[in-house]
Amino acid sequence: MYRDWEYWGRPVPSFGDPRAELLVLGLAPAAHGANRTGRMFTGDRSGDFLYRALYEAGFANQPMSGSRDDGLRLKNCYITASLRCAPPANKPRPEELRNCRPYLLRELELLARVRAVLALGKIGFDTYLRAVWREGEFPPRSSYKFAHGASYELPGGLPRLFASYHPSQQNTQTGKLTSAMLHKVLEDIRQLLASPRP
Repeated sequence: MYRDWEYWGRPVPSFGDPRAELLVLGLAPAAHGANRTGRMFTGDRSGDFLYRALYEAGFANQPMSGSRDDGLRLKNCYITASLRCAPPANKPRPEELRNCRPYLLRELELLARVRAVLALGKIGFDTYLRAVWREGEFPPRSSYKFAHGASYELPGGLPRLFASYHPSQQNTQTGKLTSAMLHKVLEDIRQLLASPRP
């Protein structure tokens, strides 16, 4: 695929507004999406689905994401991923997730204004909980179950955690995740962000 393209083929950096209140945590660069273009959720169907939803919710200036220089800007939103490189066979290995965790931890330190985290898929959901988990301060891990539309208030003043199915082609083409379902989660996040900061 894309034989005429020079692939990015390196760890893909995060993307968005460094003063964002919404952090979107995805899975990993798609082999012919972000791995090709060098920008998170850019150049594949997952990105088309996600960026259209972000645009309609007011978090992006345009609904499409074709290349790094297409003019897309995020507003009050920052996108990162559990993994920085496309995983073999699209299946992240535990050691890959562990290797990339320090980058996420550093981002969480730097993104001081985040009030909501949207985890796309169970791996993103579990990655975030592992990153912020503090033994003795959290309820049992079983208290946090991944389900589309679920949200959780976390202890210690951490951002509220929202969950959505990942916008993969498998999920969107089968109807497991529809535009309306993702819009509902983003509307819940917009309502949270519109409320006074604690």
